[in-house]
Amino acid sequence: MSEQATHPQRSASGYLAKARVRFAMEATRVLFGRQLAVRTPVPLISFTFDDFPRSAFLNGSAILGRYGILGTYYVSLGLAGKQSQMGPMYQTEDLKELARLGHELGCHTFGHCHSWNTLPDIYEKAILDNQQALNEVLPGTAFRTFSYPFSGPRLPLKQIAGRHFLCCRGGGLRAGRFFLRHHAGGQTFNSGTTDLNLLCAFFLEQSRENPEAVKRLIDQNAQARGWLIFATHDVCDAPSRFGCTPAFLEQVVQWSLESGARILPVVESLEVLQASQPKPERKLRSCEAEGH
Repeated sequence: MSEQATHPQRSASGYLAKARVRFAMEATRVLFGRQLAVRTPVPLISFTFDDFPRSAFLNGSAILGRYGILGTYYVSLGLAGKQSQMGPMYQTEDLKELARLGHELGCHTFGHCHSWNTLPDIYEKAILDNQQALNEVLPGTAFRTFSYPFSGPRLPLKQIAGRHFLCCRGGGLRAGRFFLRHHAGGQTFNSGTTDLNLLCAFFLEQSRENPEAVKRLIDQNAQARGWLIFATHDVCDAPSRFGCTPAFLEQVVQWSLESGARILPVVESLEVLQASQPKPERKLRSCEAEGH
């Protein structure tokens, strides 16, 4: 007959489990990365909407449009037309209208798969299924960037996503007790050297009761000449805990413009940064070495 675990044993077991998670998160942060130097004379800002609720299309795109701005909509085509805690999800016709307006459509897996708990083969299939479903709605259109659903990715899933997309948006880096942890909404911007397989983002809903924190971050991004990627979900007067109000979103847009930033979809911001990378020096071979 086995004895029940003592309190010290349970405590040790819990500590080891937490330690394994921390090491796994640290491995995700440092491995299978694609480094990009954030060098730009003008700061960059991108507005992104995940999943996405229909209010992000109806209200979010209307706000961006008033200022001549385009955003990125990370879509899970398996959610089309469904109800959610964030309200009704987008309709397939909305995708056509977003594309017509010039917004970027990004991949969020077909079934909104969890980025930590999903098995690698299922996760990759969800990426491919999402692209196939998009082709049925918008033939010839391809997802170029990706957003991890639910959480930062486990290492094998980061590796998979990185193979399929130009860049993958996660969250930001938060200082944990021992490591810098990559959370789904770590609330920071990309500066210095960033990882294209795990770009940092700032989720607006986490600071909707503290708008000055958003304003400070916009100013910090301008000073650092970084790339700030905003993210949210529903945009309505009574948002879920994952969304924000139209008034809040519009205020953030105004602050972003006042900061002097270029506001572009994720893929266009990436193109700006890639164009600013230093060109490799070409080694000239002397005529004497060639024997001429």
